[in-house]
Amino acid sequence: MPVDANLESTQNQKTDQTIASVSATHSGAGVIIVGAGLAGWGVVDAIRAKDQDIAITMITADSGDRYHKPMLTMAISQNKSAADLIRATGVDAAETANIKLMTNTRVTQIDADNQQVMVAANRGDNQVTQALAYDNLVLAMGAHPAFPKSLPEELVWHVNHIERFAQLQAELANSSQKIAIVGAGMVGTEIAEDLLKAGHNITLIDLNDAPLAQMLPPQATSRIKDAVRSQGIEFLGGCQVTQVTALNDGQYEVAVAGLKSNTDKADSGNINKERSIIVDHVIASTGLLVDDKLPESAGIEFDRRTGIVVDEQTLETSQPHIYAIGDCMSIGGVACRYVAPLRAQAATIADSVLGRDHDGYTHKPPMIRLKNKAISVMVTGVPNGGATWQTVTDTDEELVMEQQDDKEEIAATVTIKLPAA
Repeated sequence: MPVDANLESTQNQKTDQTIASVSATHSGAGVIIVGAGLAGWGVVDAIRAKDQDIAITMITADSGDRYHKPMLTMAISQNKSAADLIRATGVDAAETANIKLMTNTRVTQIDADNQQVMVAANRGDNQVTQALAYDNLVLAMGAHPAFPKSLPEELVWHVNHIERFAQLQAELANSSQKIAIVGAGMVGTEIAEDLLKAGHNITLIDLNDAPLAQMLPPQATSRIKDAVRSQGIEFLGGCQVTQVTALNDGQYEVAVAGLKSNTDKADSGNINKERSIIVDHVIASTGLLVDDKLPESAGIEFDRRTGIVVDEQTLETSQPHIYAIGDCMSIGGVACRYVAPLRAQAATIADSVLGRDHDGYTHKPPMIRLKNKAISVMVTGVPNGGATWQTVTDTDEELVMEQQDDKEEIAATVTIKLPAA
């Protein structure tokens, strides 16, 4: 998506002024927030609701525009552009909240002992670097798509950021195209329906026999698979993409191998056999990883797959005065990658950095809703497809199942309904 030159110049000027104005001393250094997604802006909102004066600096590698990321998996069929999804530009949002916004700027290192972050910003042929002091630091840097070796990042798309979404939307405009989506979790399954509704030919590929298999039991996922296929989406379950090759005509050859675990009759003839699919685009929806550079530089307890370990009540990391929120953090070894808890998490961090007494955060897994129209899927708790599940209701119109933990208590539930005809 082209960037308006005047806006970029204004943002760069503001960033340079910010770098120059924030000194590396701790007197009134205030709060630094790394990341300008829903989590980062949520912390700004929570702090400003309780304190209008404390200094806040937000650092982001992009423009810092405010938008609702979950909308990306359903926006193309609704013909909504990136501009339609942006609720406020970063510059306007920062002015409204009275914060310093450093756009197109990267945090390169955290010095937890001296409570400083090192930042770098490219300005023409020069790179501006500076040490910025903080009283409290909030890591809201999110997570980035995981690309297996068989899915080279330079050949495949992802829908995890509005700029990349805008580029993909431009490529898909004005013609029906063949698209392979690799990964049939929540995001991959939602994108598949969205692009199908936009008029494209979709092949959805997953290592498991059905969509959402890591989350839900086979009795539930088989219904989701049937609903996906009933729309006209080709679903290849129990299959692994082994290679993506760019062709001379701009298309891509996707090599797919069947796996021994495949129990799907529709695909059983392809078990252990390789086949090739020729498509116009490949989209990776193969999970998320948290970048290790900043946590490791700060000496923070961390796992690349689940994220930064935080104290559940305070959301403080293993380093004092450093907090984490959103996609980049984990509680009890479980990644926290849903939007619903962000408001309560941000409020807890706001109270902590402002030195206010508070009851502490209590993590409650949110209700998870698949946004597909072909089938209604609602999940509560922390579901695990490989756990023990009991059937509560099983009719043609509705399936209700409960997951039991080691104490035979309900750990999760799933309710699946077919839409009314």
